[in-house]
Amino acid sequence: MTKITGAKVVIETLIQENVEVIFGYPGGAVLPIYDEIFKQKKIRHILVRHEQAAVHAAEGYARSTGKVGVVLVTSGPGATNTVTGLTDAMMDSIPIVCITGQVPTHMIGNDAFQEADIVGITRPCTKHNYLVKDVTKLAGVIHSAFNICINGRPGPVLVDIPKDIQTFKTVYKGKKAYKDNRYYKPKVKPDDEKINEIVKLMTESSKPIFYVGGGVINSGTKASKELFKLIKKTSFPCTQTLMGLGAFPTSDNQFIGMLGMHGTYEANHSMHKSDLLLCVGARFDDRITGKVSGFSPKSKKVHMDIDPSSFNKSVNVDVMVQGDLYRILSAINNRIEEKKIIFSKNKIKKWWIQIDKWRSRNCLRYKNSKEIIKPQFALERLNKLTEKLNPFITTEVGQHQMWAAQFLSFNKPKHWMTSGGLGTMGYGLPAAMGVQIAHPKELVIDVAGEASILMNIQEMSTIKQYKLPVKIFILNNHYMGMVKQWQELLHGNRLSESYMESLPDFVKLAESFGASGIQVLKPNDLDEAINEMISIKGPVICDVVVDPNENCFPMIPSGSTHDQMLLGPNDKVDGEISEEGMILV
Repeated sequence: MTKITGAKVVIETLIQENVEVIFGYPGGAVLPIYDEIFKQKKIRHILVRHEQAAVHAAEGYARSTGKVGVVLVTSGPGATNTVTGLTDAMMDSIPIVCITGQVPTHMIGNDAFQEADIVGITRPCTKHNYLVKDVTKLAGVIHSAFNICINGRPGPVLVDIPKDIQTFKTVYKGKKAYKDNRYYKPKVKPDDEKINEIVKLMTESSKPIFYVGGGVINSGTKASKELFKLIKKTSFPCTQTLMGLGAFPTSDNQFIGMLGMHGTYEANHSMHKSDLLLCVGARFDDRITGKVSGFSPKSKKVHMDIDPSSFNKSVNVDVMVQGDLYRILSAINNRIEEKKIIFSKNKIKKWWIQIDKWRSRNCLRYKNSKEIIKPQFALERLNKLTEKLNPFITTEVGQHQMWAAQFLSFNKPKHWMTSGGLGTMGYGLPAAMGVQIAHPKELVIDVAGEASILMNIQEMSTIKQYKLPVKIFILNNHYMGMVKQWQELLHGNRLSESYMESLPDFVKLAESFGASGIQVLKPNDLDEAINEMISIKGPVICDVVVDPNENCFPMIPSGSTHDQMLLGPNDKVDGEISEEGMILV
């Protein structure tokens, strides 16, 4: 067989893995690979303006398609600039293969120009990583990287390729020849006994609740369908995490809102008072649990997940079921059908009456204004005017992110892309680019804050180059809103470095990048602006100037339990504040 260079091996393996798009930025240590990209037409390359944005764009692509996102960057700063994106992908379980260039093998360890130990640096923030020192092993490593990143709990895998390895020649035998490299085989089939145990607990419960996370979305559309079938069959209430929104339709009456720090009153109180907590693809994150010792104190807890390392990590549970969530949920549905179990609505009637009482508090209410735009109102109008278009939504991080989760509807999986675990400002714009690349004819909206959007604003240049019709909907309150909120509530209203005094003119900024710019100052002008934003075929920055004094409620202060929620500005934090911002009750 004909020998080919390592650089060509990289491209051939990516073609064999059905890669259609690479997000990257060239540099000296990867020029042989870029030369091979130039010679072929099967893979499209998207040139970003910063390597962090390359990973976020790959995340948006991966999350909206279920495919692997691929990143290609050079050595040294090119590689180290990916660390934030890789950590973000690791925290939120996003399948990414990141290929980095490295100095030639004989120069590794000599502090060569643009050398960085990226394998050592990224060991804590990748699912696995490789440094390839033998060109004959290159193809097997890349195929293994795809196998590892997409199977089990998804996550990023980094492959570091020295420049000389890219020029050395070897034989590439095709993907089938490297099946032996697939040593990573996570458990996907659940134990039958555990399924029986779960079904038994479900039939005995009078105060059950489904607690649904992003693992359901990662498992695929079939998992969401099985979840919907199970929730409808049982008539149990369902709450979802920030990452889980869309796994079950948020417009359905059995959905009682997002839970956690900025979750609904009814969702958090239902978690606190339940007698059976069915956790499906979530990890009991601290933003969900609040004070762990007071988390859902009287419930039996069931944890269904493909990642065994999540079991009993922060919250001890009664039943642990490892496996692919589609297989787990379908096994539960099948067992219910086999045993001809009928779930009585009367058994949980009192539970629903209680939930409806909590719902009647209308915890997302706000005082609207005819003079100034309330951020909640802006998102309500955005939701109303775009709901028939079923848009893909990305967000930056901050108050606008939480308001988007509270006020937008998500009735299908893979339409909501946000940075959950790491909370990465600057995520939304490049993520929206990745989504738009994957879905060129669909409406893609980045809900942003004026502070967060500036973190990766250079990607407007990428949007211009590839003519991406991304819509950027800025809720502009002239503050780092969430920082200001915490300072106001927990730090005596000492607004230390949270005011943005030198913001750009976003309309002129948009126009400088060949995009359209719109500014909205009055509530009565909002609908017209949103409709104009949607109707424009190209990219748009819509700068919505909102009330700077509005805070995001409900809110559970750090160190509090689910029944210690603040519902509005008149609620006070009880207890002393520690140096870590914890409430000492």
